[in-house]
Amino acid sequence: MTLLPTQHLRAVALFALIFAGLVSAASAQTAYPNRTITLVLPFAAGSGTDTTTRLIGKELGTALGVNTVIDNKAGANGSIAASYVARSAPDGYTLFVTTNTTHSANPYLLKTMSYDPIKDFTPIARTGDLPFMLVINPEIPANSVAELIALAKKEPGKFSYASGSSSAIVSGATFARLAGLDLLHVPYKSSPPALTDVIAGRVSMMFIDVPTGLPHVNAKALRALAVTTKKRSALLPDLPTMDDTVKGFDITSWQGYLGPANMPKDIVTRLNTEIRKIVERPDIKNQLAERGMEAFSGTPEEFDAFLKEQLAADAAAFAFRHGRACPGHPRLSLSQEAKTWMPGTSPGMTSWIWPRAND
Repeated sequence: MTLLPTQHLRAVALFALIFAGLVSAASAQTAYPNRTITLVLPFAAGSGTDTTTRLIGKELGTALGVNTVIDNKAGANGSIAASYVARSAPDGYTLFVTTNTTHSANPYLLKTMSYDPIKDFTPIARTGDLPFMLVINPEIPANSVAELIALAKKEPGKFSYASGSSSAIVSGATFARLAGLDLLHVPYKSSPPALTDVIAGRVSMMFIDVPTGLPHVNAKALRALAVTTKKRSALLPDLPTMDDTVKGFDITSWQGYLGPANMPKDIVTRLNTEIRKIVERPDIKNQLAERGMEAFSGTPEEFDAFLKEQLAADAAAFAFRHGRACPGHPRLSLSQEAKTWMPGTSPGMTSWIWPRAND
């Protein structure tokens, strides 16, 4: 059949429209992002990680032109959330906002691991640090870390430290190991009841995140002695570091974004670029500081190297061999919270141990 000139032009125009539509549809299917991104968190709503992620996540969605939703999958020391993300599609629509709990401490706190913190994830961007500090009951006659160590060495086994997170566990174990102290470890399910017992004098000391502990320090219910980072915290510039007295002490509670393993490089680059822009904004930095976070970022490669370094550092922190049971210790009268938190009774958790001097 021979087309007339007008018919020919119409056919060409129709073909062009169809072709353009097909190209547009294909682009829509491959363009990233084109739907909601889920940010999975290993902690409950209201936690420090949750409050900072809600701020960054909202800005990330705006920058990418899509919605972001937060999925709090708390439980099992963060391993539920970590396993979920590790088994998700590496398409950039399921991201993991986590801390050293899942990627540094869990390999040494859990009997079995349902994920590999290195092989099962793609590092995207580190977003900052959540500083911890050493606080003691104000009745203890020590105004510095050096004075506290001297007291603890005079009476081995008398002093105790509480923990309500893996960062607190690692910090306490590292302090005892590096300072050569015999400290009793009293673990809790969360930080608030642990702080309650330190304030009441049932437990001697605790390593606590700044946002949670600072109000009690300001109220004179606790005494802060030092921060756990090697450099002084910009949030507490007058507070010494643990490393000033206990050389080699450098515990960082970090926060960062990861995805499942084998994410496409272009998606990782896009996410990293936007996250870094957000974190470096002065207004965002100030808002994160108000939430107790020192915000900064870097490349995916820098984050990957940092993750491996932190995993090795925590291995050293748990490199001890002897321990003793905590509940029923004759020198302690603990709250019900501590009494019910028996060593080894939490599913998947190891028996709680702490280093003796010279181990």
